[in-house]
Amino acid sequence: MAQAAVQASIGDSEFDRDTAVTHRAPGVYDAELSAGWTFGRAVNGGYLLALLGRALGEALPHSDPFTVSAHYLTTSEPGPAVIRAEVIRTGRTLSTGQASLFQYAEDGSEVERIRVLAAYGDLNELTDEVRTSAEAPEIPPLEHCLGPSDGPAPIERPAISYRVDVKLDPATVGWAVGAPSGKGEIRAWFSLADGRPADPFSLLLTVDALPPTSFDLGLKGWTPTVELTTHVRCRPAPGPLRVSVTTRNLAGGFLEEDAEVWDSEGRLVAQSRQLAKAPRG
Repeated sequence: MAQAAVQASIGDSEFDRDTAVTHRAPGVYDAELSAGWTFGRAVNGGYLLALLGRALGEALPHSDPFTVSAHYLTTSEPGPAVIRAEVIRTGRTLSTGQASLFQYAEDGSEVERIRVLAAYGDLNELTDEVRTSAEAPEIPPLEHCLGPSDGPAPIERPAISYRVDVKLDPATVGWAVGAPSGKGEIRAWFSLADGRPADPFSLLLTVDALPPTSFDLGLKGWTPTVELTTHVRCRPAPGPLRVSVTTRNLAGGFLEEDAEVWDSEGRLVAQSRQLAKAPRG
């Protein structure tokens, strides 16, 4: 999928419109879950994390997510939703809050879909000190990586694939042609399809936007998230992001996924771990 010729700025992109929340009352926000960020009928977990992240960013005195932990209670579907946010603690450098997203059942009752506990701060106030053994993943140049249109035959694509520009490392895409490596690893370049630059909220989407590692284990089908914790480490520089997602243990019908996101300056800008249900296939 080619990146848009004209880059959308932060605030006027599809991602911003679809993660916007409307303040209704103290701690209460209305939202509309867009069908554009779905896999089948289910709304993507990273998109939901960004949506709740925005609500908490408005409710808390600090605006940048540092760590966001979400439990996915029931499957979210496109349509209206309400977010209830609560400030738990405010401090000089960090504020802590929680938020839940609800949708409405056929009888009009509220159903909680996702619950989040998060700490927010100011990424601009972080020091420049870095001591790390982490290394950015080796990925071929963007032009040598593969997108949805590079497959051997047209396939039905999930709606979210039209809103993100994911170029997969050919070494981790064998599952797409029936030859998964069995290693449980996916590597890719990532951008939003309309060219909007990355920011802390879009990083909450990025960690959950690649194909699931279960595909590389030879399993097909939906891999629903049970719990997802994301750490935003610094504000990303402009340009495509390098993303690596791995799993080391599928057992008892569940698997973990560890994601790392690196910016164009070679900095580790986000990390995440999630527990997900393995597909049955």
